[in-house]
Amino acid sequence: MTLYLLDHDNPQAPFPPVEDAETDPDGLLALGGDLSLPRLLTAYRGGIFPWYSHGQPIMWWSPNPRTVLFPAHVHVSRSLRKAMRKPYYRATFDHAFPEVIAACSEPRPGQHGTWITREMKQAYVMLHREGYAHSVEVWNQDRLVGGLYGVMLGRVFFGESMFSRENNTSKMALVHLARGFGEGGGALIDCQVYTDHLSSLGAQEINRHEFIELLEQHTAAPSVELPPHLW
Repeated sequence: MTLYLLDHDNPQAPFPPVEDAETDPDGLLALGGDLSLPRLLTAYRGGIFPWYSHGQPIMWWSPNPRTVLFPAHVHVSRSLRKAMRKPYYRATFDHAFPEVIAACSEPRPGQHGTWITREMKQAYVMLHREGYAHSVEVWNQDRLVGGLYGVMLGRVFFGESMFSRENNTSKMALVHLARGFGEGGGALIDCQVYTDHLSSLGAQEINRHEFIELLEQHTAAPSVELPPHLW
């Protein structure tokens, strides 16, 4: 396997065509480079995202198929709808971005580490400060109990990670992202790779070529205005 090596000193350099990505492991496209603002924005616009662990080089991915959620197709089960009606829950946009990414970086049960390294956290906090990265927070009164974060370009939200500290709170975050983002004109939420968790909420797999066409159509549009409070 021969992978394309990105020049660390040239963040404006283009990525190789996503069609050149490996099939095993699915979607691995390139190594190296950095997590600078221009590099990350180029990557997302091209359907590419970074994912690697501590001690590894930066790895860039573009899997095929791609898992996406069309906001109008979000599915809310009866039990989730019931949980969301509890009066002590509320949701917000961009009220606690650093806290959300810190919570997402905590090791999960059965895991010994996290792919959200200190370098990754610093990069996405930078994206947030520049207006590109956003968070959804779910609160139980004043306690942060769930949420997610990602990158928004035009009418596309590229989801990165989510967390729960109480049952269903990451699902609540995604549902309220779909509603708030969709009501503002959002067209597509990128979920990257398939999980049963995402599928239960209405996410589906599409061909990478179709995904890239959707990005070309929607990332150049004016950015969606996100409401500060969701419910």
